[in-house]
Amino acid sequence: MGEKELLEGIAAGSEKAYRQLFDQYFEPLTYFAYKYLQDIDVAQDLVQEAFGNLYEKRRELNITLSLKSYLYRSVQNSSFNVLRQNQMKEKHHAAIKSNSETVFTDQTIELNELELKIHRAIDKLPEQCGRIFKMSRFENLTNQEIADQLGISKRTVETQISKALRELRKTLIIFVLEFLLKFF
Repeated sequence: MGEKELLEGIAAGSEKAYRQLFDQYFEPLTYFAYKYLQDIDVAQDLVQEAFGNLYEKRRELNITLSLKSYLYRSVQNSSFNVLRQNQMKEKHHAAIKSNSETVFTDQTIELNELELKIHRAIDKLPEQCGRIFKMSRFENLTNQEIADQLGISKRTVETQISKALRELRKTLIIFVLEFLLKFF
């Protein structure tokens, strides 16, 4: 069948005409799309979609040039659309990755610095006060356990922990507020 007969047959819904057109152009159109996309699976899907669209629009088709040109132009436009979509996805992924890495890195750095400042502030506490605070907070000992280990009263332990917290609040409030303002 010639191109005119193929076009008439497709418009009339002829399976034979459609099959001939598909067999004749599927491979060359796939190769054509592959040159743009560099992915054979995407190229084949795109060409199959072009044939599907042709079949769906067969009754309204008004092809002024040639059917061959129509198919190639359709595949070329679809290839360009895929490339544009991929380019946009890559830009978005790169921006998201860059932002998330920067935020994560900044937060990690800030948290490390804040933790270091807390430890330095604890180290500046008077010796017994710092020791009791560390036993309470880092070793998870009860006030009574600390008192028993150090041979002091439970009330002394409570007083020292209160003193340590008061000093740490004074020392660290500025750093904590700065940290919170950066990320919230």
